[in-house]
Amino acid sequence: MVRQLITFQVGAQCLGVDIMATREIRAWAPTTPLPHAAAYVRGVVNLRGTVLPVIDLSARLGWGDTDPSARHVIMVLQIGDRPHGLIVDAVNDIASIDENDVQPPPPIGMNADDELLDGITSVDGQMVMILNLERLARDFGEIEVAPLAA
Repeated sequence: MVRQLITFQVGAQCLGVDIMATREIRAWAPTTPLPHAAAYVRGVVNLRGTVLPVIDLSARLGWGDTDPSARHVIMVLQIGDRPHGLIVDAVNDIASIDENDVQPPPPIGMNADDELLDGITSVDGQMVMILNLERLARDFGEIEVAPLAA
């Protein structure tokens, strides 16, 4: 079975998400911080009348905080019934992969339920880590997304 991913960069790492979860890619815009939010929650932005939580993906993955600049982008992804924004360094391309070529992430002492990757594959000779969006967003549930008052 062929699966399409949108690949992108976080630092030197290449990651991918299912193309069907991707709603849009926006230029970086400063966020409004939320009190008592998790450290990887950068804040919220107004997305055409909807409050969009923006997640620092690098921080969420344990790779350090992003210092966002004009070269960064926000990928708007539909995770469950809510849109979420992820700060990434750059969006690369759309890649078609064969599900048979996806390997599970190696067990590195994490509980399988905590694993944030669906698997790892190679695209044009580059390793691509495929995010498991449901697990990534599991603890985002406390971030309420609501329409802005008119």
